[in-house]
Amino acid sequence: MITTKRLTIRLIEAKDWIAIKEIWDDFKKTEFVVYDNFKDTTPESLQPRIAKWAEVTRQDNEHMFFATCLNDEMIGFTSMNIVASSEYEIGYGYTNKSQGHGYAQEALGAILEYMKSLGATKIHAGTALRNVPSVTLLKRLGFELIGTEEVSFFKDESGNDIYFEGGNFLKNLTLDK
Repeated sequence: MITTKRLTIRLIEAKDWIAIKEIWDDFKKTEFVVYDNFKDTTPESLQPRIAKWAEVTRQDNEHMFFATCLNDEMIGFTSMNIVASSEYEIGYGYTNKSQGHGYAQEALGAILEYMKSLGATKIHAGTALRNVPSVTLLKRLGFELIGTEEVSFFKDESGNDIYFEGGNFLKNLTLDK
């Protein structure tokens, strides 16, 4: 468990599927949904998926999923998935009502310190460049834009891919003091 000034960050549990459903359902209502792949939030899909997250998190450090809690309420989650021996890719999501209070920056900063203590040297992140809140968060955490790519998760009515510009970000933990 990790604690910050306002938050508790713990390993994800199977019962957290309800909070993750809220986070993903909130996300579906935003303008940024077009920049991510579809998230099935039906209980039949989500319950076993989050149970699997909880299981793999407890097995080793290759795939780790964290719950961010304000008091006793889960307001966000973070995933860390290994991409090379000491390099991970980060993913995260927060409830709409928790956004704009600095919780994500506080939680992700603490998780990055934890990952550094585990020997992680680099953290990769990807987001749509039009997702200004996510880009701003990554930059505040010390990530640098290292490249862009055309990405498509959806098709138009004619079956043609809808592309957007995705940003590839990197944080080198060995440069942190």
